[in-house]
Amino acid sequence: MKIYISADIEGIAGIAHPSETDKSKADYGEFGKRMTKHVSAACQAAVEAGAHEILVNDAHDTGRNILHDDLPQCARLLRGWSEHPLMMVQELDESFDAVAMLGYHARAGSGGNPLSHTLSSARLDEMRINGREVAEFHLYAYAAASLGVPVVFVSGDEELCRDVHEANDNIVTVPTLEGIGASVIGRHPSIVEEEIRAGINRALRGDLNECELNLPERFVLELSYTRASEAYRASFYPGAELADTRLLRFETGEYFEVLRALTFVI
Repeated sequence: MKIYISADIEGIAGIAHPSETDKSKADYGEFGKRMTKHVSAACQAAVEAGAHEILVNDAHDTGRNILHDDLPQCARLLRGWSEHPLMMVQELDESFDAVAMLGYHARAGSGGNPLSHTLSSARLDEMRINGREVAEFHLYAYAAASLGVPVVFVSGDEELCRDVHEANDNIVTVPTLEGIGASVIGRHPSIVEEEIRAGINRALRGDLNECELNLPERFVLELSYTRASEAYRASFYPGAELADTRLLRFETGEYFEVLRALTFVI
C-alpha cells in the first residue's frame, strides 16, 4: 500500500496565533515539533496498517517544518515548493492508494479557527467553487479525486471536520481544536496523537473507495480579493473575468485548470 500525507500546521492541536506558525518567530518551536509528532503518529499507523511506501508533503509556509529523523524510514519527505499547480499534494499520482491530511484548517471567512484562510489570508477573503465556500481540504481532495485517489483521513479544527463530513461522511476525522473568535480551546496533544494513530489505522483498513469524492462536470471558481487592484491584475489570466470590483470568476471543465489558474492569480 502506497500512502500520501499532506501536512499543514494551522490545524494541529492547540495552535492559536500567527507567530506560532512562523519559523522565524520565537513561538514557533513548540508547534513545529508538534506538527512533526502528528505526522509521525500518522506514518507509524500507516505502516501498521500495511503501508510499504509513504510520501509526506511538508505543505506549510516554507515547506521546511517537519523533522525527517522522527519519521519511519519508509517515509520520504517532500520539502520546499516547486510551484507545481498540485501545490499541497505535489507529486501525488494514480499510483497512490490513499491520501491523509494532517493539521488542516477551516476555510477563508470562517470563524472556526483564528488562523482560517484558503491559500492566502493576505489576498483573499473567500473562495468558492460552484457557489460553495471551499477550504484547502476541498481544493486538494478534488485534486486527489481527479487522479482517482481517495482522501481517507483528515485532522484539523472542528469546523473543518464538519465540512469534511459534509463532503463525505466516510472520511475519518480527528478534531484538534475549537476556534472562538481570536482564541481556541485545544485538545491535549497526546490524546490527538493517539486518535490520529487510531484513525489512520481504521481508515486504511476500511473500504478506501467509500471515501471517494464525486467531481462535477464543470467548475466555476470565484475568488473574492481583499483589494480591487489584486482582482483587476488577476483578471488578465486567460479565461478569467471580473464579476465585481473585487470578485474574479473563472470557469472550466477540467479541474487541473482550476489549480493552474490558482497558481497564477494568487
